[in-house]
Amino acid sequence: MTTTILSIVASILAADPPAAATPPPTEDERPHVVFIAGDEEYRSEESLPKFAALLARDHDVRTTVLHSLDEDGLIDPEALSNIPGVDVLADADLVVMFIRFRTLPEAQLEPIRRYVASGRPLVGFRTATHAFRYPDEDPRHTEMNEAWPRLVFGQRWITHHGNFGDGKAPLTRVVPDPEASHPILRGVDPFDAYSWLYHVEGGGDELAGDPTRLATGTTLKSYHEDRHDRFPTSSPVAWTIENPPGSELPGRVFFTTLGHPYDFRSADCRRMAVQGMLWALGREEEIPTTGVKIDEAADWRLTNAGFGGYRKGQRPETPSRRGR
Repeated sequence: MTTTILSIVASILAADPPAAATPPPTEDERPHVVFIAGDEEYRSEESLPKFAALLARDHDVRTTVLHSLDEDGLIDPEALSNIPGVDVLADADLVVMFIRFRTLPEAQLEPIRRYVASGRPLVGFRTATHAFRYPDEDPRHTEMNEAWPRLVFGQRWITHHGNFGDGKAPLTRVVPDPEASHPILRGVDPFDAYSWLYHVEGGGDELAGDPTRLATGTTLKSYHEDRHDRFPTSSPVAWTIENPPGSELPGRVFFTTLGHPYDFRSADCRRMAVQGMLWALGREEEIPTTGVKIDEAADWRLTNAGFGGYRKGQRPETPSRRGR
């Protein structure tokens, strides 16, 4: 089965690609981190710019944030088929994805596939397990729906333990692996998350790609009370994957199924996410034993999760303003 998935996705990555776009010249030699925000539920259009600003301010990188946009150039997470500007990935040193069920045209999908095949690092949040949704009538792209995220991030969308009064109380207890000595976990203590737990492992399912499991989430409530043998109450919520050079897969991958906007009220959650990005960049030596400095929770007053609840009339920040 693994061989089949590998061959399918490899054929997608290699199939008649258009010429790669040449990024505009720049004299800025700092690492370039590109964030791709595009989900209708979890306010990635608010959280990813926050992470971009934090990285640019504290970790000497330049950043670009790409968004789903409507025809007037306004941020619209419900614009499922338009994330302009992805050609900038040709110049990226790290890509951070938080997108959900996008149906991008080939011209916007191809730079993402090219980036993944280049072996550069990748970070994914929550809904990137189901980043794309192409119709069955589009056989060239349907592998992006499930085979691609499982191969690239380690898992596809399966199910979750349920949303009980979104944002009213935490729904998952997150505990870093007490035996792990991974730099991503430096200074990260157990915390409560508002994300309802995604099932990624157990009951016959397992993560792909020889992952290193970093933290486990245990659901505090569950839709699957009668099926915990199939969908256990605990599942990994953060892991890494390291792919060998030349595999046409990202060299380093950090993934977390967390991403509810209220999760980031926790300094431990924010610290784990930032350190995951630094590790993916190969900069783990910059992570102190007590963990990196994290800004105050007051700076993370994000809009609650929910479909249709995004802030209307917002335009993307000009990329050149970040990290200057």
